[in-house]
Order: sequence, then structure tokens, then C-alpha cells
Amino acid sequence: MQLHRSSIFAAIFSLAYLVPVRAEQPPALQTSTQMLVVTTADWNAVPGTLQRYERANARKKWKRVGAPIAVVVAKNGLAWGAGLAAPSESSPLDPVKREGDTRAPAGLFRLSTAFGYAAANPPNWKMPYIALTPTIECVDDPISKFYNRVVDRTTVTPDWNSSEHMLYSNGQYRWGLVIDHNTDPVTPGAGSCIFLHIWLGTGEGTVGCTAMAQENVEALLAWLDPAKQPLLLQLPRAQYQKLKRKWKLPAPPRKSKR
Repeated sequence: MQLHRSSIFAAIFSLAYLVPVRAEQPPALQTSTQMLVVTTADWNAVPGTLQRYERANARKKWKRVGAPIAVVVAKNGLAWGAGLAAPSESSPLDPVKREGDTRAPAGLFRLSTAFGYAAANPPNWKMPYIALTPTIECVDDPISKFYNRVVDRTTVTPDWNSSEHMLYSNGQYRWGLVIDHNTDPVTPGAGSCIFLHIWLGTGEGTVGCTAMAQENVEALLAWLDPAKQPLLLQLPRAQYQKLKRKWKLPAPPRKSKR
């Protein structure tokens, strides 16, 4: 018995519809409408470029917002961090983020909470805000049950031997933003206290964060909106290009002139 060509096509279409297709794009990228993308020249590079992107809804294409921003990452560059996705393109030779390695995490991360020296955030900022005080600390002791958490030591029973006092005198944390690295679950020793914050200068790498000029931190915090599920995607350029098609990413950031 001969099947009509249209019947064959219909059968193939029905089978394709019924068989689930493995989604290459991380779920967080399927719903977010606001994203920061940071790229560096390679795993060991300190200077980088940040570009803001947004879209009207999750079905639209990403569009650039504003000019590219010069940033620095950690003193030893980037390493794969614990975020929202584990790229299959990673190599056994790629560095992996560890506590004290002086590398910033690479990968896809949520952006959760702003912080600063001021008692309250400016009225036009939308992100949740922590007003820093002398007792606010970020715990970087892997044996503590508060590891990788920002806490007020007056409200808990301290069990740590090491922490970062966030009310810095050098102004790096005058304004900043928590990057949700190694948070779900928290793995002791996988890296802690990762932020976006104000830099000390164009050539000054951090101990694990991503930093930029104060006016740019302020511009980001005024723009970010938790209702848009903002993300940070941070990668060396070669890794970004490998993931661009699978993750449906926008064109990579152009280099900042600054």
C-alpha cells in the first residue's frame, strides 16, 4: 500500500511534536528580560567590558542599552563558578572557582540585593537594599554555617574565624550589588562574597568581584529591576562565542573606549 506524501509529512510532524526536545538554553535565560554581560579577553585577563541588554518580553531579541562600560575582574582573571547553568563546552583545563583563588566567577548568575553606605537607597532604585553598618559582614570561612552570606553579627551567633567587614573605608562598597554565586546550594570552599562594586582604578583587579567606576555602578543600580529577573553573564570572549547560539545570546559587547 502506498502512502500519500502529505500523509507521510503529517506523521513525521506528529512524531516530532510528541518527542520532547532538549532545551539548550538555561531556564533563567528563557524568562529574564534584563541582563548584564561581562566579557574578558581570556581566563587570565583582568580588564573587561560590560554591556547592558534588555527586551520587551522573553520572546523578543535582546537589545543593547547604553554604551559599553569598562570593568575589571579579579587579579587572576575568571574561573567557572557555581551559577544557574553548567556549560557542556567547558574543558578539564579550564579553571574552576575556589575560595581564595583571586578569580571572579564565570557563568550565569542572578542579581539579588543592592547595598551601600547610605541609610536608604535613592527613591528611583528598585532592587532590595542593605544599608551597611559596622556590624554587617560577609562570611568567607568555609566551616561556618553562615558561609557566603551577608549577615549582621548582632543578630546571629558568630561561628566564623574569617569575614569581610563591608563598611569599607576605601569606598569600594559605597554602592554595590550581590551576585548570587554559590548560593543554591552553598558549597563550602567554592567561593564567597562575590559582588559588583566600585573599583580602585582601571588596572586594579579585585579579590573575586567585578568592579567599575562609581558613576557606572550607580547607573546600573538605577536601571536594574527585580521584576525583570536580572542576570549577570560573565565569560571570556571565546567561551561566550561557543555558547552564543545554544543559549540564544545577543552579539557580544563591543570593547569600551575607556
